[in-house]
Amino acid sequence: MTPLFQPLQMRGVTFRNRIGMSPMCQYSSQDGFAHEWHLVHLVSRAVGGVGLVFTEAAAVEPKGRITPADLGIWSDEHIEMLSKITALLKGTGAVAGIQLAHAGRKASCAKPWEGGKPLAEDESGWRPVFAPSAIPFNESSPTPEALDAAGIEQVKQSFVNAAQRSLEAGFQVIEIHAAHGYLLHEFLSPLSNQRSDAYGGTFDNRIRLLIEVVQSVRKTIPDSTPLWVRISATDWAEGGWDIEQSVLLSQKLKTLGVDVVDCSSGGLVPGVRVPTGPGYQTPFCDRIRREADIDTAAVGMITSPEQADHILRTGQADMVLLGRELLRDPYWAHRAAKVLQVDSHSYPVQYQRAW
Repeated sequence: MTPLFQPLQMRGVTFRNRIGMSPMCQYSSQDGFAHEWHLVHLVSRAVGGVGLVFTEAAAVEPKGRITPADLGIWSDEHIEMLSKITALLKGTGAVAGIQLAHAGRKASCAKPWEGGKPLAEDESGWRPVFAPSAIPFNESSPTPEALDAAGIEQVKQSFVNAAQRSLEAGFQVIEIHAAHGYLLHEFLSPLSNQRSDAYGGTFDNRIRLLIEVVQSVRKTIPDSTPLWVRISATDWAEGGWDIEQSVLLSQKLKTLGVDVVDCSSGGLVPGVRVPTGPGYQTPFCDRIRREADIDTAAVGMITSPEQADHILRTGQADMVLLGRELLRDPYWAHRAAKVLQVDSHSYPVQYQRAW
């Protein structure tokens, strides 16, 4: 069988294939609540045949949202609708995953289709008070406050609380978001972290907060629950976070019980030149997999079945996560099975006559 459609066992979870939907913000929540849009958006990809469906980034506290319309999981009240969604995902044969996130200094912005500019408090925004250092994201961004010791403890507890709620909501995979210039990534990179205490300066100090979040979450969730971490493998900027540090971090994450490193890149600083192209982030995924000896997920301009299958067949990753391609084609996995001539692929009985 083609590697793309081989099942994958990970702790107590079995993925029916190696195709996942990458977390993609919908900016369609009010007060963090999922509703019918999220249900249709997520479940349609499960009906479409993918093995893993991730929610968009779910904020672990209100001020950790990118926009006021972000999904959240900082309240027990968020669990009810998320539980309905996970039940439907599992009922279609997909694994339900959630990405836990904190936007850090990139919080309190307008929706992308409304310009994405920073929002003032009288525009339904708030002051971004969470960052490793008092360094704004760009010239138009407010200057955040550097987290003190109490703030760091609050952040860690917020991730733990969110992980507990995720389990109650029925999620089977938990991913910690430490990429794209958000809070945990901000601590990793020397471009945004200029602290002089135990959470800044050296490599070991800069990774400390992520390490402590991972340790706390791993202790909170059952041994049967896979734990993923998404990182930006490079900042694409001189003097920033890079692939060499990503390999070292991934080696450490493996010892702490992380099962997959989800390899993305960029997002920390504006104006950098990113050499995008088909599969442009896959080499990072490949190197981390080989040098850190940990499972990886490939993301970034993966569009064709042949391309996705090649990534797995050549050992560059253990899973592929599709983003915009699944927005364009919710039934990509069914089409891929047809293209790759996979006889064992199961189509929903209601759709079988179409394939």
